[in-house]
Amino acid sequence: MTTRRWAALPVLLVAVFVTTLDFFVANLAVPSIRADLRAGDASVQFVIAGYGLTYAAGLIASGRLGDLYGHRRVFRAGLALFTLASAGCGLASGAAWLVVARLVQGGAAALLAPQVLTLLGELYRGADRATAFRWYGTAVGLAGVSGQVIGGALVAADPLALGWRACFLVNVPIGAAALAMTGRLIPPPSPSPIRPAGLDVGGAVLVAAGLVAVVLPLIEGREQGWPTWAWWCLAASGPILVTFVRRQRRLAGSGRTPLLDLDVFTDRAFALGLVAVALLFGTSAGLSFVLALYLQDGLGLGPLAAGAVCTALNAGFFVASLRPGRIGAPVLLLGLCLLYDVVARAAPPYQVAMALLVVGAGMGLLMSPLLSSVLSAVRPERAGAAAGMLGTVQETGGVLGATITGTVFFGALDGGDWRTATLAGLSVLVASASGVLAFAALRPRARTPVAARVRAQQGRHCGDG
Repeated sequence: MTTRRWAALPVLLVAVFVTTLDFFVANLAVPSIRADLRAGDASVQFVIAGYGLTYAAGLIASGRLGDLYGHRRVFRAGLALFTLASAGCGLASGAAWLVVARLVQGGAAALLAPQVLTLLGELYRGADRATAFRWYGTAVGLAGVSGQVIGGALVAADPLALGWRACFLVNVPIGAAALAMTGRLIPPPSPSPIRPAGLDVGGAVLVAAGLVAVVLPLIEGREQGWPTWAWWCLAASGPILVTFVRRQRRLAGSGRTPLLDLDVFTDRAFALGLVAVALLFGTSAGLSFVLALYLQDGLGLGPLAAGAVCTALNAGFFVASLRPGRIGAPVLLLGLCLLYDVVARAAPPYQVAMALLVVGAGMGLLMSPLLSSVLSAVRPERAGAAAGMLGTVQETGGVLGATITGTVFFGALDGGDWRTATLAGLSVLVASASGVLAFAALRPRARTPVAARVRAQQGRHCGDG
């Protein structure tokens, strides 16, 4: 392996780190954004959920774009767009501007994610590839568990008097540097063997429309008194997604390339595992949203102090993830029940931190085994489609988790009682964690070793440009 190829790894990992980080980094900036931009509840929820919405909606289609136009080219385009959108977020003069910039930022992150996995499979072979993918997992994990802490530290440090804007503007020099190095360190793509007709644009539109039809009314409906259009959107989401499924079956039956290979769902363990993954990521995103508001507006902590409390969650996750095990779901549920009790008793912040330590340990014990076992549940020839669907479910679960929890939270906050609102939000999360436990227990164990599945999946990326 040449030095140049190893030098490309930090560029790819930086892109993964900042795009994962940005799903969480804005949580502790929410109160500052509300005050500075006079943003309403719906706008605040869109700042968090909008990013994940466009991220999830674009993941499957962006993988096809990489096949068509070259993965390095699409990676560079996504990185450039992400950097510009981050600047747009940091310079926003109003809530609407910030929401639009976050939507663009999420779409740019979706362009990046599949290209990174493919480029890693192309650049590294054998033991080098295993090392590269371990670093990839480390980058994603660190970004996920440190997002709120970094966000709180940036808001508290207030560099250049930027306040909450620093959470987004910090991406600009990082993205610009990574973009400058991409051309020199990542080899140019090989000609694509796939014709432009292979991109199912109609399917991509249907997936995006179906997700928007679900999330938009959940975000806007409560604040507007649940108008008629919100119920029509929710009603329309089902037929839209059914149309998408029928389209994919029709394309596959006619010998054309569908956006999603639906045969992956014939594996029962995979299908049940996806539900558990969606609930897990929904629980994580919903908890991040509730904590950011309760710690600051409910307990009156500053961003730095709130970030310090959240460090317990990160510490529990990190330590437990070093030795993952099968008891993660029960530990997660126990931790959330402890957190509910702590909030109900109006306990001091250190007790909140102790409960979060248990919650983080549950997530750390559960995350890696669950994701690995979901991929191991499908046959090797379907591993590529399974990985794409897994990524989409992760992001969609996070979006719906934050949206539904936020809807319940703000609905209970109408009376002005932060503790009651937090308990309402935590009730949703306890139910979600119970679902994780149930679906994880229902899944049959995979018969094929995880390592073989992962190797097969990674090998499928080798010839892509």
